[in-house]
Amino acid sequence: MHESEDAMGRAMLQTSGYLTGQFLVAMPTMADPRFHRTVIYVCAHSSEGAMGLIVNKPLNDLRFTDILGQLKITARSNNCAQIHVHRGGPVEVQRGFVLHSADYQKNGTVMVNEDVALSATTEILKDIAEGYGPHQNLMALGYSGWGPNQLDDEIKRNAWLSVPSDLDLLFSEGYDHKWELALARLGIAPHRLSTDVGHA
Repeated sequence: MHESEDAMGRAMLQTSGYLTGQFLVAMPTMADPRFHRTVIYVCAHSSEGAMGLIVNKPLNDLRFTDILGQLKITARSNNCAQIHVHRGGPVEVQRGFVLHSADYQKNGTVMVNEDVALSATTEILKDIAEGYGPHQNLMALGYSGWGPNQLDDEIKRNAWLSVPSDLDLLFSEGYDHKWELALARLGIAPHRLSTDVGHA
C-alpha cells in the first residue's frame, strides 16, 4: 500500500468520463485466460488509458487478516476475518487497493463517482481493522490497466461488454454468480451472448 497519491491517482482525478464507474464483463471471445468470466469495476477511463479492479475473483489462500498480520496491524473488528482479498489484475500484483463506499474519505482517497471511492493507503487498513472503515469495501491485490485507446479497441473486438454498475452487486459476496448477474442487468443470458457486438 502506498501512503501518498501517485501519478496513477492524479490521472484518475483527470478522468473525463468514458466507462468510469461501470462494470466490464468479459465476453466468451476473451482470449486472455486471466480474464475469463471476470467482472471488472472501472475506476478510471480517459484518453490516457484505463484502470480497474476485478471484483469476482477472490484469492483462496489469502485473507484480509493475513495482510494485517504482515503489516503488524491488530485486527480489532470481528468483521476482518470475513473480508476476502481479490485478484485485482495482473499489474503490480503486490500492491493493495481498497474499493469502498463514499462514506469514507481520507487523504489519498480518490473519488470514482459520488458513491464509490478508491484508497491505497495503510491508513484505511488500520481503520477497517479498528472498525472505523467504510460501510462497504472490497480489497484487491494488483489491478487491470490499459494504455491509451487499448480498452476501446478491446471493446470494439468484442472482448468486453460494458454494464451499468450496481453497488449491491459490486460489494456482494456472491462471487461465483457475479458474472451472470452483471449480464442480467442488461437482460442477457450467458448462453445467448452475441459474439458480434459490444457496448461502449
